[in-house]
Amino acid sequence: MPEIAVTDAVATEAERNAVADSIMLQDPGQISFEAAGPALTFDGDRVARSGSERIFNRRHLLLPVLHDVRDAIGWLSEGGMNEIATALQVPPAEVYGVASFYELFTFEAPSAPDAVHVCDDTACRIKGANELKGELSAEGHNVHGSPCLGLCEQAPAVFVQRTGEAHVSVRSATKETVVAALGGAMTNPVAPVPQPTEDLTLLRRVHNAAAVDFDGYITTGGYGALAKAVSMTPAEVVSHVGDAGLTGRGGAAFPTGFKWSAVAAEPGPRHLVVNADESEPGTFKDRVIMEHDPYSLIEAMTIGGYAMGAEQGWIYIRGEYPEATRQLKSAIAEARSKGMLGDNVGGHNFRFDIELRLGAGAYICGEETALLNSIEGYRGEPRNKPPFPTTHGLFGQPTAINNVETMVNVNQIMMLGGEGYAAVGTEKSTGTKLFCLSGHVAHPGVYEVTYGATLREVIDLAGGPTGNLRSILMGGAAGSFIGTDMMDVPLTIEDSRASGFSLGSGVVMLLNDTVDFDDFVARIAQFFRDESCGQCVPCRVGTVRQGESLLRIREKGSPIETERKMLDDFAMVMKDSSICGLGHTASGAILSAIDLGLIGGHS
Repeated sequence: MPEIAVTDAVATEAERNAVADSIMLQDPGQISFEAAGPALTFDGDRVARSGSERIFNRRHLLLPVLHDVRDAIGWLSEGGMNEIATALQVPPAEVYGVASFYELFTFEAPSAPDAVHVCDDTACRIKGANELKGELSAEGHNVHGSPCLGLCEQAPAVFVQRTGEAHVSVRSATKETVVAALGGAMTNPVAPVPQPTEDLTLLRRVHNAAAVDFDGYITTGGYGALAKAVSMTPAEVVSHVGDAGLTGRGGAAFPTGFKWSAVAAEPGPRHLVVNADESEPGTFKDRVIMEHDPYSLIEAMTIGGYAMGAEQGWIYIRGEYPEATRQLKSAIAEARSKGMLGDNVGGHNFRFDIELRLGAGAYICGEETALLNSIEGYRGEPRNKPPFPTTHGLFGQPTAINNVETMVNVNQIMMLGGEGYAAVGTEKSTGTKLFCLSGHVAHPGVYEVTYGATLREVIDLAGGPTGNLRSILMGGAAGSFIGTDMMDVPLTIEDSRASGFSLGSGVVMLLNDTVDFDDFVARIAQFFRDESCGQCVPCRVGTVRQGESLLRIREKGSPIETERKMLDDFAMVMKDSSICGLGHTASGAILSAIDLGLIGGHS
């Protein structure tokens, strides 16, 4: 029987209380998981485990408990992690292995109790983020550079982790507003949707403050889609989703109806997981929906649960979205109290409930199987596929995974019917699409257009570019740069692919000739280097070598032709051999920047 050593470090009383309070507060959705093997036993300073079986009964509480202890204490000490290990019956080495995977957890007592995460990624970088970071550091604050915080339309952005208090985002941040947030100032987010919303579908409620309240949601037509759904059989609902031609809005564009039908055909129990870990640089559409129309997501998930026979839903939301998290927690609790979640939803004789889980700063957890591992209490590393989540997903059970925008389209499908929904857009790209405009554009924000609108039309909706437009980053860091000659390409899945770029998660970042593209593209390379989980060699090594190549171009004047040969080799190996999409897409923006002559002494 293998043994794993436990150190002598002992938790403080505050840490013990934080662990106990966290476990008492966790609601595992009334699901009980039988242990896949014998429980761990503690004897003195050692813990013994038979075999390497996954133990599901308490392990899935690991990430929430880590969050609660960090929030209460300000960091994770060795004694605190030993306390977590004992309480959850998880080996201490594995507790540390999971905690150290995420950027929002620290393991040394901080110099100041509150952590200030300043986004220095793409959109914020061109809006003065580095200067802001320097100002705050000079005053002695506990400052960290951060990848994209999903507030690109209100750059520069800051996320403040306050010990013992509510976390807060600071939008269009200045030194003064960040200091105010550290002192407890809270702001109500304003929906960055410059369009008139009365003619929109997915965004029609975002400017209506009443919609974040249950009764207000009802008065704006809320739960009408669920009423339509329960008037049909579950199979008919799935059929409508298939007839609608709805595809995933996270970038892969996988047919939603096919996914749902596959899960529904599997023996239960089944799960519905919403991927709200919106971490692609330049993306913020899902955050806007969750902050300003949370019940639309809850209603759509309830329809999905009914259709697939999934009794449990999960929302995995990124840890840097404090306002969206508060809105969802409140809405889930209120829907449950009104009988719209739980054992007998709306009196319609089916069970569906929702569990909210917070990520902790890991871009890779946007990959669906990494997300599942994270919920289960393991490191957020992608799994090999097959098997696919539709048959072996969360806790090894059939699981449908969709992102927020994909899910809220389901409400519209129920109201229009599958064929009615499919009549909007084009034959292969049906419905409407949300685009996130940021950078050098007059009115940054989320825009909803029918599939088929041109890039020029979308940019015109946002007031056009500011300055001399040089390039547009489409799809985020995992996307590609395009030139201004692409302005009249229709924004559909098929037309963008034919033109050599992807719509991805809807990022449209405008960049004028004031941008230092050598620096900008090097930051993208750094992003993938930092966010690679390191599980597979091609990605772990390739992203590092890619970044080194760009540094040689920028700092040593290495010839672009020489470096391009190596970058092409790195890209080929990562695309062919990486386990997940991070490695497959890590080189796209970089190679496209070279093709457009944006870097290497040309900018």
